[in-house]
Amino acid sequence: MNLYLNQNLAEGYFSNSQIARVLTEGWVSENVYCSSCGNDNLTEFLNNSPVADFFCPSCKSQYELKSKKDRFSLKIVDGAYVSMISRINSDNNPHFFFLNYSKSQLKVINFVVIPKYYFIDDVIEKRKPLSKNARRAGWIGCNILLKNIPENGKIFYIKDGNVIDRKTVLNSWAKTSFLSQQKKENRGWLIEIMKIIDKIPNLNFKLAEVYKFEDELHNKFPNNNFIKDKIRQQLQVMRDKGLIEFRERGCYSKV
Repeated sequence: MNLYLNQNLAEGYFSNSQIARVLTEGWVSENVYCSSCGNDNLTEFLNNSPVADFFCPSCKSQYELKSKKDRFSLKIVDGAYVSMISRINSDNNPHFFFLNYSKSQLKVINFVVIPKYYFIDDVIEKRKPLSKNARRAGWIGCNILLKNIPENGKIFYIKDGNVIDRKTVLNSWAKTSFLSQQKKENRGWLIEIMKIIDKIPNLNFKLAEVYKFEDELHNKFPNNNFIKDKIRQQLQVMRDKGLIEFRERGCYSKV
């Protein structure tokens, strides 16, 4: 995998935003394989497609690319809030590529894919409306909060300039692909438990440590009065899917 952006693709472009788009989209076309099926050739949609930026001709997966120069950020500025919320809850929501590159070196530093089924409502942050003096007064944009994605939902192809083994990438994707078949509420529960486990610093953890987040979970799921039962249920699902290991009664290990 070539980490350098192809400068030749920017010939004839003068706008910085257009140059960045052409270079990063060109890099994906030349280097990135489908994280869902492993197909080497991703195809670009026509410019300004309302659907996504790339699709896999083999498995039909769709991907949207977000790029940022110099610093990898856990908060990505995006478009209209209402449109984004509607989009992540639709059937044709794409998976997301996030590309971070060095402007001085034109080199990719981080490249990560996040499957679309990790995008629940609290990943999208509403921004303040534009002021009355703005050209689009009252318009409300949004941010994508990568910090609200569990660690197993951030699948790196490249991390801190290091290329991740292809088999590792595809296995990481396959391990959580069962989430795509979950109903929204069940998927939301699993993702919240994953995030809680990420907060526990030790590799081995106890059920009692997860129970400490009972109030937080009740705030997110106020209609559920059996939080501890639900926690145990989700841990069993994660165990069955190989995301955690059961060690002994009330004790688990991260995988």
